[in-house]
Amino acid sequence: MIEQLWAAGEMPFHDGLYRPDDTALELRVEGPGAYHPDAGQPIPFRLAGPLDVAGAIEEDGTTEVDTCFETPLPDGSGWTSGGGSGMGNIGYLARLDADRSLRWLAVMFCSNPFVGVYHEGTTAVFTNDWNNRLTLDLTAPELA
Repeated sequence: MIEQLWAAGEMPFHDGLYRPDDTALELRVEGPGAYHPDAGQPIPFRLAGPLDVAGAIEEDGTTEVDTCFETPLPDGSGWTSGGGSGMGNIGYLARLDADRSLRWLAVMFCSNPFVGVYHEGTTAVFTNDWNNRLTLDLTAPELA
């Protein structure tokens, strides 16, 4: 499901960290949305238990992927991608392999679109359209 959605330029309309094998984890990103009082601050990224991918898609549907960037990883092992969707509060991040196949997709309803990334070794620092930052260690087990 997830690979097919990604290939069609779509993603689930439900917060989650999705993998191409249709496994997923619940993901919670509380703001900062468009009117967040702490613009320019770090974005929290909280993973929880397993997420029923089919159930999430059945309940909430899908939305289009609007890509703002696709940047190669410094070690040449793949790419990071980010952007949003039709509504201004939705953001997504994706880790792609060297052939641009999907490794994982993070969909966040309250993050706002991600517009850029810079890399510090194995850490990626993503920035949304309000200059808020989300820092992820790309070697963390849930993101590897």
